[in-house]
Amino acid sequence: MMRTVFLLLLLVAGPAFAAPGDVQRFPAKGTATAELRIHGSTDIEVFATVITDYQRLHPGTEIVYEDVITQDMYAQYLRQRHSPTGPDMLISSGMDLQAKLVNDGHALPHRSPQTDALPAWAQWRHEAFGISYEPVAMVYNTRTLPAARVPKTRRQLLELLRAPDAPLAGKVGTYGVERSSVGYLLATQDGQRGSMAGALLGALGDNQVQLEERTGVLLDRVSSGQLSLVYNVLGSYAQARIDAGAPLGIVEPEDYTLVVLRTAVIPRTAQNAAEARRFLDYLLSPRGQQVLSREARLMSIVPTQRGRAPGRSYRPILLGPGLLVYLDALKRRQFLDAWKGSTQPR
Repeated sequence: MMRTVFLLLLLVAGPAFAAPGDVQRFPAKGTATAELRIHGSTDIEVFATVITDYQRLHPGTEIVYEDVITQDMYAQYLRQRHSPTGPDMLISSGMDLQAKLVNDGHALPHRSPQTDALPAWAQWRHEAFGISYEPVAMVYNTRTLPAARVPKTRRQLLELLRAPDAPLAGKVGTYGVERSSVGYLLATQDGQRGSMAGALLGALGDNQVQLEERTGVLLDRVSSGQLSLVYNVLGSYAQARIDAGAPLGIVEPEDYTLVVLRTAVIPRTAQNAAEARRFLDYLLSPRGQQVLSREARLMSIVPTQRGRAPGRSYRPILLGPGLLVYLDALKRRQFLDAWKGSTQPR
């Protein structure tokens, strides 16, 4: 009940979520004996419940959490990795950039009963670990988009974007892939899964698609009615708003629903690696997974702890070297040029 009231207050107050770069210190609940510094792309307000529960088990640990967008997290770590105040753990939905850190030798290995319980597709080289999974959805405003017109597949979305009355003109949004790492990841995955991706991008451009780099901003705009629908966004944030009374609906596309892993990496330069390993094991424990699922609304990744079975249309993005393909500088530039050419108004 209290959590629902808290979320409702955030919703009524407007876009009150922490901004990128915000830092919150969670003081030890007892005598401080350890420190853990986390850089995460999950909003502080969402992840605070997880940190608070961990401190119930380990009251001597002080935790400093910095809210960093995925693209900046990768670049910032490379710039500051030798700083004594650098992160001990990186938690990000930017799977491809996390995989690159591992591939380039920047991660510490960790193996425990908790990591061994992960599905094979949710860890790589015992250095990158999925802590939750995120279905990628379309989110719409139930007041501005009639139920009969809500698309259930990408083809239906394309038809709606091409409709003569142009119901989504200037009212549709998605991630801007130049700044949003997860947006870039999802766009490249769409491009690999079918020929419709190009037509859909072109139709989004024809409808003056609104581009943002953070999920929270997109959902703020669709909640307020500025947008009627947003495409390819992380669904868990939308569900929290729905629970607080926002006029939103979620569609997991029936043709296929991409599933992103929120991944954790312990940097090789971590000053408090032992505490980072203990926190990772907590995240993957039955208790940690339950808190992630029930309180933070991030879906549990350990099979026996899932709150619900994944849909048949789910297509998990595999954690591994395949994610590195579109990080090649030439491929990235070619993809971005094509993407901008399609989404810019014509």
